[in-house]
Amino acid sequence: RRFAHGLPANNALLWGARGTGKSALVKAVHATVALETPLILVEIHREDVPTLPRLLTLLARSPRRSLLFCDDLSFESGDQTYKSLKAMLEGGIEGRPDTMLFYATSNRRHLIPRDMIENEQAVAIIPGEVIDEKISLSDRFGLWLGFHPIDQMTYLEIVHGYATAFTLPLTAEELTTAAKAWAIARGARSGRIAWQFIQDLAGRLGCRIPPVLE
Repeated sequence: RRFAHGLPANNALLWGARGTGKSALVKAVHATVALETPLILVEIHREDVPTLPRLLTLLARSPRRSLLFCDDLSFESGDQTYKSLKAMLEGGIEGRPDTMLFYATSNRRHLIPRDMIENEQAVAIIPGEVIDEKISLSDRFGLWLGFHPIDQMTYLEIVHGYATAFTLPLTAEELTTAAKAWAIARGARSGRIAWQFIQDLAGRLGCRIPPVLE
């Protein structure tokens, strides 16, 4: 909201467990803020990172403020494109325009796999410099938001919240039993798993979910 109104703001990295609502939060916040003041959401793919300088040149020509969003951002061993992203976020000759902010989601806090850091650290003359180099990318994000795995109680609260909102005709005990079985079959508990369970359950019960809430 501060950025949309022309005030200073930080790039943000939303990291953590899969299915916990990182991407949904970014899109929901953008939709809310965009109702108050114009704010463009530009979504890019991980494979598009090398083209960022060209995109920034185009965005810099527009007076409108833009939120650049990359979902599931991470880099594998041997991938050096993270350096161009690091320069773009802060420290490059041109840097990012004042009218653009960068948000990313990732399952990794430092965006780079641990084995990539450890392998290069093992052969480095000064191992500490390797660590500094690799984690300096995540340091470019002034705002970190962590999303951690949820426990069974939280998972069931989400399920029951959905069931109440959609008035699904099951008792609390039946819903809990079915939700636990679904989580065991999927081997995980998360907001995404809860939503998938509710969609399946609503379909089997012949209940419709309002499109605005999907």
